[in-house]
Amino acid sequence: MESVREAQKKDQMKRTLIFYIALFVGFALVGILVPDNPDEFGILTCIPAAFMIFFIFKTKRIIEGLTLAVLLCCIMVHKQNFIIEFANIAQTTMMDEDIAFLIIVCGLMGSLVAVIEKNGGGLAFGKFVASKAKSEKTALFGTMLCSALFSMDDYLSSLTFGIAMTPVTDRYRVPREMTSYVIDTTAAPVTVLNPISTWAVFIGGLMVANGLAEEGQQLTTYMKTVPFNFYAISTLVVLVLVILGVIPKFGPMKKAYERVAAGGPLAPPGSEKIDIRAGKEMVEFEDDVEDEMKSCKKPKLRNFFVPIFILIGAICMFDFNMQIGIIIAILLGFVFFVFQGMDPEEYADAVVEGLKNMVMPILLMILAFCFANASQQVGFIDYVIDVAVRNISLPLLPITVFLVFACTEFIMGINWGMYIIALPIVAPITIALGGDIGVTVGAVAAAGVWGSHCCFYSDATILTSASTGCDNFKHATSQIPFGLIAGIFSAIAYLILGFVLYA
Repeated sequence: MESVREAQKKDQMKRTLIFYIALFVGFALVGILVPDNPDEFGILTCIPAAFMIFFIFKTKRIIEGLTLAVLLCCIMVHKQNFIIEFANIAQTTMMDEDIAFLIIVCGLMGSLVAVIEKNGGGLAFGKFVASKAKSEKTALFGTMLCSALFSMDDYLSSLTFGIAMTPVTDRYRVPREMTSYVIDTTAAPVTVLNPISTWAVFIGGLMVANGLAEEGQQLTTYMKTVPFNFYAISTLVVLVLVILGVIPKFGPMKKAYERVAAGGPLAPPGSEKIDIRAGKEMVEFEDDVEDEMKSCKKPKLRNFFVPIFILIGAICMFDFNMQIGIIIAILLGFVFFVFQGMDPEEYADAVVEGLKNMVMPILLMILAFCFANASQQVGFIDYVIDVAVRNISLPLLPITVFLVFACTEFIMGINWGMYIIALPIVAPITIALGGDIGVTVGAVAAAGVWGSHCCFYSDATILTSASTGCDNFKHATSQIPFGLIAGIFSAIAYLILGFVLYA
C-alpha cells in the first residue's frame, strides 16, 4: 500500500514538473512573439488576465496564479529583463501607501479579533446569539443582521462577524461556504449603501477630486448615487431569497451542503491555510464551550462590544480613518483588558498572534496589487476601456460602465484602486454626452462591489474567508452563481434606465 502511494506521489510530482516546464516554455514564446512596444499589443494585453483565470480554475492555486501572471506581464513588456522588473514591481507595491494601509489595518484587525477571542468576547457573543437563533434560517438571518448593523466599514464587518457568527452557524451544520456568502454579501454591499461609511467618504472624496462635487458636499452628493447602485441592492435581495429557500442552492453551494449532509467537514479542504480561527469547527456548540472557556477569561458580552465600540468611536472621531481607529482600539483595548486582570505580556502575545494569523490574507492582497501594477504596464485596462467606449451612445452608457468595470475589477481585484482609475475616465465622457453623473458613479460603485464580491483574491473575499475559515477559492466559486444572478438583474436595470433617461 505504501509503495502504491509513493508511486502515485512521484507520478503527480512528475506531471506537475512537466506542466510548469511547458508553462515557462510558453511564457518564453510569448516574450519572443509579442511586439516590443506595449502600445502595439492590442488584444494581446488580455493574455496575462486570461492565463491567470485559466490557471486558478485549473489548479485552484491562487498565490501561484497571481505570481505567474505578474511574471508573464514582465516578460511581455521587459523581455529578458523580466526578473529585474518583477523585483521592482514587488518593491514598488510594498512601498505603496495603500499596501501600508492594508498591512496596518488588516494586521491590527487580526490582533483586535485575537484579543477579543482570548478574553472570551467572541464566545460570549456567540452564546448570546445562539440562544436567540433556533434554526439554520434564523442563524443566517442573525449573521446578516449583525454584519449589517456594523456596516461602517466592510473590513470591520467581515472580520468581526465572520469570527463571531461562524460558531453559531456551525451549530446548525451550515457549510462554511454559506456562512462566508452571507458575511461577504452583507459587508461591502451594505457599506456602499450606507452614506456614513468609509466607502462613502472615499468615493465622495474622489468625486470632489474629479470636480463632481463641491468641497464639504461630498457625502450629500454621494447619497444621490446610492439609488443607482443596483448591484448592492439586488445582491441583498438575492441573499434573502437564498436564505429563505426561494432561490434554491445550486452549483458549488449545493455540493457544499451535500458534503456536510454526508457527514463531511463544514469547511472545504485547504481552509486551514487561511483560517485565522486556527481551523476551529464548533459543530456541537454547547459541548465546545467548556473547552473554549479554558483558553479565555471572563467570557462576557462587554469583552466583545467595548473594543468594537471603541473602534467605531475612534473611526468617527478621526474622519472615518480606519487606520487611526484600529490603532486607538488596540491601545485602549490594552487598558480595558489589563484592568480586568489580563497579564500585559499575554495581551502583547495575543496582538502578535493576531498579526501572524493575517499573514496569508495580507500576502494574497499584496500579490493582487502586484498584478494590478503589472497589468497596467501591459495596458490591459486602457485597452478594455478604449474598446468599450469607442463608439458608445448615451442610452448604453450606464450598462457599459457597469459591465466594463465589473469585469476589470473581477480580474484586478482592487475595488478602491479601480475607482481611482475609473472616475477620471467616465466623468468627462458622461459630461460630454450630457448624462447624469449620479447614475454613472452609481454604476461604477456597483461594478466595484460586483467584481470584489466575485473575485477569488479581492480583499473582501480574502478577509471573509480568513474570518469564517473557508478556502477562498471555494468561497468565491460557491458565491459567484448568486453574484451572477444579481449582476444580470443589475445589468438589465442599467439597460432599461439608460433608455428611460436618455432615449
